[in-house]
Amino acid sequence: MIILKKSMPRRTFLRGAGATIAIPFVSAMVPSLTALANTPANRPRRLGFVYVPHGFVMTDEVDWWTPEKAGADFDMTRTMMPLERHRDNLTIVSNLMGSYGGDAGQHTGAATTWLTDTYPVKSQGTDVRAGISIDQVIANQVGQETVYPSMQLAIEDVSQLAGTCDAGYSCAYLDTVSYASPTKQLPMQVNPRVVFEGMFGGTGTAEQRLARMQQNRSILDSVLKEAQSVSSDLGHGDRVRLEDYLENIREVERRIEVAEGRAGELSASAPVSPVGVPDLFEEHVELMFDLLHVAYQADISRVSTFMMARELSPLSYPQLGFADPHHSISHHGNKDDMMEKKLSVDRYHTELFSKFVDRLASTPDGEGTLLDNTLLMYGSGMSNGNLHVKLRVPVAIVSGFVKGNRHIQVPDKTVPIGDLHVDIAKQMGVYLESFGERSKGGTVGLS
Repeated sequence: MIILKKSMPRRTFLRGAGATIAIPFVSAMVPSLTALANTPANRPRRLGFVYVPHGFVMTDEVDWWTPEKAGADFDMTRTMMPLERHRDNLTIVSNLMGSYGGDAGQHTGAATTWLTDTYPVKSQGTDVRAGISIDQVIANQVGQETVYPSMQLAIEDVSQLAGTCDAGYSCAYLDTVSYASPTKQLPMQVNPRVVFEGMFGGTGTAEQRLARMQQNRSILDSVLKEAQSVSSDLGHGDRVRLEDYLENIREVERRIEVAEGRAGELSASAPVSPVGVPDLFEEHVELMFDLLHVAYQADISRVSTFMMARELSPLSYPQLGFADPHHSISHHGNKDDMMEKKLSVDRYHTELFSKFVDRLASTPDGEGTLLDNTLLMYGSGMSNGNLHVKLRVPVAIVSGFVKGNRHIQVPDKTVPIGDLHVDIAKQMGVYLESFGERSKGGTVGLS
């Protein structure tokens, strides 16, 4: 007779005053003599969408995004070079039809159709109408076992915007890329503290959480005793994994505290970021990626969207050596110096994204890594931002379970981005006949 050891429940939590922390997957969650793939503890797949605005340098004469060669072993382009180190997990999909409609409202169309493949109805205020986004279709199927069925993060606070922002279209269309229904947008959270407390401050009263923050205590303090108890029952490898995970939480918390301190030091006349929001763009982006990393690691959420900036963004990047706003330089007029500035911004965004991939690739997850069990879609709703070109939308897929080192070149001007979303859904175990207003059941060949 074979006696199997009692396994730890897959959803094990550390609980304390004002804190609930899910622990990551450890081997103790797998019954002995049972193959990992045949147990409930088999690792789930994660899905993330990362959006950047204003397209890339993709003119008829100069294209620094699209590889010339289709298939394997393509030449890495200038924009995509930061992802060279992840080539084996990288798939470029080119020639997809993105935003469509009239000449007006192209920034609105780019943001809205990216995940819905449905062109928005011109409206004002909060009266919006587009289509359910693919992240929510998938989250409705795979996200119900997690604390957050999906997470929506962004960098820019758009709460002060009102009225119309783009050719008579509501400003609200530019605030998010995620839609729970055609008329219900999902707000993007920009404050890391709010995200962090939502992920780990789920027990206790608001007063308890506030008291902990005012006393400058770590959220881990209240669960330390329980963490030590759980750790004592784990093998060496699992203990190290748990310790690394808790340290990741503490590091995110520390960085939020630093951001809050900086905000408090600003003069009354200076623009003050919301509490918990770093003043530096790069720190803010990396902190949001770190929160997603921890959320994936502990299975707090399996689906996410992240807007690294919004369409019509006024952000500038003086850290790159120039003060021109991103939107301005996207209208480069095919001038060499302006295109080089746009390239600098594009590569900067891509490098920050690639660093997030680095984290996933170095984090254990079951018998592999987080990257092995993750699919990320990175890109923009426009190709050539200079002319608001809506064809050949730039898409990069980074995944550990989709064949990489590929450039998939679909037929030009015939394949809607909705066909890609059908493929992505299939990779996540969600089977759709079509998606959006234009898809007729085609795919792009990710499988």
